[in-house]
Amino acid sequence: MSDRIPARAIERPSTRADATRHGGRALLEVLGASTRLGLTSFGGPVAHLGYFREEYVVRRRWIDEAHYADLVALCQFLPGPASSQVGMAIGLMRAGLLGGVAAWLGFTLPSAAALVVFAYGLRTAGLADVGWLHGLKVVAVAVVAQAVWGMARNLAADRARASLAILAALAVLASRSPVSQVLVIAVAGLVGWKGLPASETAASTPVDVPVSRRVAVGALALFFALLVGLPIARHVAAHHALAVFDSFYRAGALVFGGGHVVLPLLQAEVVSPGWVTTEEFIAGYGAAQAVPGPLFTFAAYLGAVMHEPPNGWIGAAWALVALFLPGFLLIVGGLPFWELLRWRVSFQSGLRGINAAVVGLLLAALYDPVWTSAIRGRADFGLALIAFGLLVLWRVPPWLVVAVCALGGALLAITAA
Repeated sequence: MSDRIPARAIERPSTRADATRHGGRALLEVLGASTRLGLTSFGGPVAHLGYFREEYVVRRRWIDEAHYADLVALCQFLPGPASSQVGMAIGLMRAGLLGGVAAWLGFTLPSAAALVVFAYGLRTAGLADVGWLHGLKVVAVAVVAQAVWGMARNLAADRARASLAILAALAVLASRSPVSQVLVIAVAGLVGWKGLPASETAASTPVDVPVSRRVAVGALALFFALLVGLPIARHVAAHHALAVFDSFYRAGALVFGGGHVVLPLLQAEVVSPGWVTTEEFIAGYGAAQAVPGPLFTFAAYLGAVMHEPPNGWIGAAWALVALFLPGFLLIVGGLPFWELLRWRVSFQSGLRGINAAVVGLLLAALYDPVWTSAIRGRADFGLALIAFGLLVLWRVPPWLVVAVCALGGALLAITAA
């Protein structure tokens, strides 16, 4: 995709007034555009941002290039699924709060439905040592290794941040408690704030947001109220559904960087209490690489696996909403105040520390549970190397690499029989 914008894309983008004059039509347009992206956006968060730019900036001209860059910067700074949050923000700017919901639904439901179907098929087939299923576990090794490599080059490129990433990984490996991950993120933010200076933010045009500051404050208040109140309610009520919502909400609220970074947080929340086995977790994570849309739809798979049919769809929806809700609340609450925060160097410094710790969390997850559950010998390691080479060197689409590893796993099982 060329970096140059065609002449037609430089025309005045559609304004909020244009959209609000056609509220219902704008809402349908957002739903249609986001569903098209949800069906075709393979390749992970970075690729998603490229698809979004082509669709919303170049093709539809809903926002201009400067506004789009502002939104990407904001969503990289906030916890949650960065690419999904960009889509939510554009839908919100186009058609109000319902537009943000429509953008989320369209981009999320296709892959969520596919993963729920996979979960049902997995229950039917069972989790015996099926060759193709083991291939899905092996491809997860390559995918997470690629994510660690790419994120380390961007988020831990110097000695200080790389050291912070290594210390974060060691701290998480030394403790299996989910609390340790929260503490690591918090300490890294403080270290970044005090010891990792950031440069001034470049100026750009302001973002027009159809959300009042009162609504924004309410969204932020609800975000923190749920983050603090859900663990207390979970302890008092001792209800499984409430515990599930709390676990997925907390994972969505504390993940910086989105995508693969949610893996260690979810693993600690659902595998440790025995809701999902390690085999089920890794198999679903591998399958999630083969579908378009956000990786956070992995929550739908987990919710379906945790419940017996026909309640799997209900469990999938419950987990999916819980994981995405923090990101949506932060977008609603953050957009009106972004112009104030983006100029604060101390804010950026803290995020540099958090981002470095995120690399460490993902590095720890690469070893446990991904590596320990998938690599059982030389053949598995060789298949993982092939998958890594296809992803990193040959730029093969992830869904195709998943298919190759599933076939490779089946062949290895046949030869070993």
